[in-house]
Amino acid sequence: MNTSGKEHIIKSYDDELTRLTGEIVRMGELSVSQLEAAIDVVERRDERAARRVVGNDDAIDLLEQEISHDVVRLLALRAPMAGDLRNVFAALRIAADIERIGDYAANVAKRSIPLSMVAPVAPAGGLGLLAELAATEVREVLLAYRDRDAERAYQVWKDDVVLDEAYTGYFRQLLTYMMEDPRNITPCTHLLFMAKNIERIGDHATNIAENVWFQVTGEPLNKQRSKGDLTSNPEMTKLGD
Repeated sequence: MNTSGKEHIIKSYDDELTRLTGEIVRMGELSVSQLEAAIDVVERRDERAARRVVGNDDAIDLLEQEISHDVVRLLALRAPMAGDLRNVFAALRIAADIERIGDYAANVAKRSIPLSMVAPVAPAGGLGLLAELAATEVREVLLAYRDRDAERAYQVWKDDVVLDEAYTGYFRQLLTYMMEDPRNITPCTHLLFMAKNIERIGDHATNIAENVWFQVTGEPLNKQRSKGDLTSNPEMTKLGD
């Protein structure tokens, strides 16, 4: 029996999947760079640079569209089953999460524009820590995806609680500043929205981690995860307690 044709199809599929994985990792790195650039323009209060960061989000959107087309091509190349099918659909879902991460990074840059037009406030420096935690999460989960490392993905999934806790602490700090001086309300409101965007980046990193876990193991990640984001708790506003 001549199996050379079948082997060629399998090799083509594997090559396409490897290329697709590389594209998604590159897209993820671009989204992290966007976040870091957004924080840089916040710190420098640079409106022109902020607008460039916002404009760069188009490149991430375009990459997601290209990846979607590549997934369709993979499905046409070979009707994948079981693990192969998980690989293809994980790519599609992970690309969508990365696109949202890019959107949130662009939102941070957008908010930095009106923020740069009011007097600076001390808590603005706290955004950097949140962004660093979020960037680490995304980079770690991209490595987990690249290497098909379920345990590394699971560690990212668990570690998101650190970002949640940092966000909760920052939220409380901003509320305190607003209550102490009404002049702080406008800049701190912008910072609240920016911080929430960064916290949501962490949530999308955990989505990617869940997809990597399922891709590798074939099982959903149904474990209990600690949540450190307490900002929806009414008690958070009782700052005098």
